[in-house]
Amino acid sequence: MLWFSVWLVLVVGTLVGAFFLLRRLYRAGKALLVELDHAAQVFGDLADRADALAEAATARHPVQPVHLDDAEPARARVAVARQAKAARAARRAARHEATYARWRALSH
Repeated sequence: MLWFSVWLVLVVGTLVGAFFLLRRLYRAGKALLVELDHAAQVFGDLADRADALAEAATARHPVQPVHLDDAEPARARVAVARQAKAARAARRAARHEATYARWRALSH
């Protein structure tokens, strides 16, 4: 009778422990699926944003790939690129001069 009680307690304890272990694994699996779904949504949003930024970068970049079959369009694109570079340099020089003027005003 004593061994029956010991084995009964061991079997019932094992079944209770297995229940709690399986319940924890089930909940962790559900939480993992929720996080994987969230990660998939974030990855999709990131891919959309990367596509939008790539399109914006190609639209903003003044120099396109050059085909050397005809040199005149290439020269025209280089001229446009030089104008854009000169405009950026002028804006940068104006910003620097304004900053230096503010610094001079503070030091004098």
